[in-house]
Amino acid sequence: MMLPAALVLLGALTAVVAPRLLARADWPDREPVVALWVWQCVVAAVIVCCALSMTLSAAGAWHAVGGHVFATAPGRVVEAYALGTAGPWAATTAVALACGGLWSVAMLFREVGRARARRRRRRADLLVRAPLLPGEVAVSGRLVVLESERPDAWWLPGTPPQLVVTTAALRRLKGRKLDAVLAHEQGHARARHDWLLNCSSALAGGFPQVPVFAAFRDEMHRLVELAADDTASRRFGRLTTALALVELNEHRGAFGPCPTPQAHVPARVHRLLTPADRLPPARRLRLTAAAALVPVVPVLVAFVPGLRALG
Repeated sequence: MMLPAALVLLGALTAVVAPRLLARADWPDREPVVALWVWQCVVAAVIVCCALSMTLSAAGAWHAVGGHVFATAPGRVVEAYALGTAGPWAATTAVALACGGLWSVAMLFREVGRARARRRRRRADLLVRAPLLPGEVAVSGRLVVLESERPDAWWLPGTPPQLVVTTAALRRLKGRKLDAVLAHEQGHARARHDWLLNCSSALAGGFPQVPVFAAFRDEMHRLVELAADDTASRRFGRLTTALALVELNEHRGAFGPCPTPQAHVPARVHRLLTPADRLPPARRLRLTAAAALVPVVPVLVAFVPGLRALG
């Protein structure tokens, strides 16, 4: 029974080829939302390949598992999968992939727990620095102004979510530029980018030796910023959004010769000031549909023996 091995090879091929194709493409920066979707589909395809390989390996190694997996399948379909010919490697493969799946779930819970702990600390600090007035009730979308000499603005997820801006940012940013920064942060909140970042960080942290997961994490951090920039620029203009980014980050050395954590900001500003044309709607639709089919391919591969037997 070579199907589990074929699925693992298909997952490995997807993990190697897809990131390279995306890195060479010129459209992800033009369509960050589509690129986010494509990356999610690629990673989902890799996970589906591993899950299907684990299931079929376990079905071949243990009759009890095979009986549950093929409980409603006709006899000729079961015979097509040749479960009785599974070698001793089937149990090893199933256990290894199951451990990998459990580890992934554990890393996701750990990342979510860490994110919640960070939010609790920041929310507690926020209540100390900007306490509620007597009789005031925390509401979703509440704008919190902090006294600070450092211009900054961020969205704090949670219940309720809050938009935070410092007094230095209010002094530095005026009118539409301040509105553009707030629209950027609201774009993150509406798209729930925090969940994408948590999932990508969990995979990259749990499997640091797997390049596709590291690339997934890095691209998620980059593309969510581009998507939020586009949200702001569509409402307030690209020039206004670019100027707001400059004024909000120039004090951090983002535009200096030495690399900083904000090293991506100059590229974002350049993208806003020299915009490339968006892809035609038809091509965006084709890319979206093609990406949605990527996780379906391993499912079709897994069903090939059964479909042949029925045919």
